[in-house]
Amino acid sequence: MRWNWQLPDWPDFTFDPASLSAVEARFLKGSGVVVGAMHHLDGEARQGVVIELIAQEMVESSAIEGEVLDRASVQSSIARQLGFVADRRRSSPAEAGAAELMADLYRRYADPLDDAVLFDWHRMLMNGRRDLAEIGGYRTHADPMQIVSGALHAPRVHFEAPPSDRVPAEMARFIAWFNASGPKGGTPLPAITRAAVAHLWFETIHPFEDGNGRLGRAIAEKALAQSLEAPTLSALAATINRRRKAYYAELQRASQSNRIDAWMDWFADTVLEAQGRTIASIRFLIEKTRLLDRLKGAINPRQEKALIRMMAEGPDGFAGGLSAHNYRTITDAASATATRDLAELVELGALERVGERRYARYHLKIASGDGDGGV
Repeated sequence: MRWNWQLPDWPDFTFDPASLSAVEARFLKGSGVVVGAMHHLDGEARQGVVIELIAQEMVESSAIEGEVLDRASVQSSIARQLGFVADRRRSSPAEAGAAELMADLYRRYADPLDDAVLFDWHRMLMNGRRDLAEIGGYRTHADPMQIVSGALHAPRVHFEAPPSDRVPAEMARFIAWFNASGPKGGTPLPAITRAAVAHLWFETIHPFEDGNGRLGRAIAEKALAQSLEAPTLSALAATINRRRKAYYAELQRASQSNRIDAWMDWFADTVLEAQGRTIASIRFLIEKTRLLDRLKGAINPRQEKALIRMMAEGPDGFAGGLSAHNYRTITDAASATATRDLAELVELGALERVGERRYARYHLKIASGDGDGGV
């Protein structure tokens, strides 16, 4: 099989821009909704939303690659990186490095892309790793850079990247294009179009020994942020993680040709879904704060603990809802106490009950619909 980078038209990606015009318009409109939603928050609450959203993005981006990070630790590290007040929770090297990368992306999204930025990001992301020959530099090994699955004796090659000796030249061409296609460059592209091409192009080169997926998604976030002239606070990685099987399938399909209409359409739909999730998350966080303020003094510590635990699951909540058994596990309450506590929370309008007796399940009564902007 010949890969896209082996074809004569590499890297002249072609697609129909007209098919993306409506999506680009919806994205810009939705971005205004995000800005408007954030204006409803005071300084401290806004900081909390920023920390929670960008921490969740890195946790989800790492999960796509099979690496599990503790969300609370990443949040604490990001708060420290951004200079916000934070607890002194200890973080693993991987969590601290991931937080540093996301904080850097948030603060310096407008900066041009160059080797130094990418090398810094790679060092942050590989914090604590001792198994790589190159950290903070492009790969140099002579072995093919392949994405494979299956048994060792019969591997299935899903993709093979350009050899290491081509990487510096390939990255120089990619970086020049990325900066030229930005809003202040000589050949600016629309937000989603630029992010989609940038992600695919970077993943094709696969310039580092490890971390290419997370860095490629960070580059896509940077492209979106530069086009909006503001940090995106996007749930892009979270949405890709939910579509992970399709994500890898679309990347593999796009690696076989430089006509990339299918990839552009898939990525554009994913960005819009991610933006909708971001709006829902912001609204959920706003309504969560309002609910806890309204209930202050009206609920006991057990009820507050259970609500906070449910809220930690985000807009999607507990899969299937909270059961009385879950409530007892969270609060150590006796059965009769749990029943009484849950009934009070329903009466107070904090929870909604579905089902009866042992089949009863409880859901937070917090509105976080996607509403404005058609996203």
